[in-house]
Amino acid sequence: MEYGYRTSVLKRGDIKAIVLSVMLRLKNSSKEEVSVKINEFSERRKAAQPLGASMGSMFKNPAGDHAGRLIEAAGLKGTRIGNAEISTKHANFFINHGETKAEDVRALIYLAQKNCKRKVWH
Repeated sequence: MEYGYRTSVLKRGDIKAIVLSVMLRLKNSSKEEVSVKINEFSERRKAAQPLGASMGSMFKNPAGDHAGRLIEAAGLKGTRIGNAEISTKHANFFINHGETKAEDVRALIYLAQKNCKRKVWH
């Protein structure tokens, strides 16, 4: 299946296939163990990602790097166009401050792409 970061042969379209069945190996856990794991994941997410309305991770990480690091290195954390903002907590998250227009999000995407390319290749 050639699984990788957000990819596989199925996602890339390298082969045409339909998954008819799957075998999963699951581990039995108590309700308490599951609750602890859920809380650990939740706390890690709260520490690393912004709260509130966001569009989640905006860009796929390039090979060997992180999109958020590149956007931050380009000096764009906190940049705002209209009601859309590049998060000050994690630069690969774009925040919706309410009634954000698609054109504002698109403008931030373009700005990040342009500035990251300039910073990385020049």
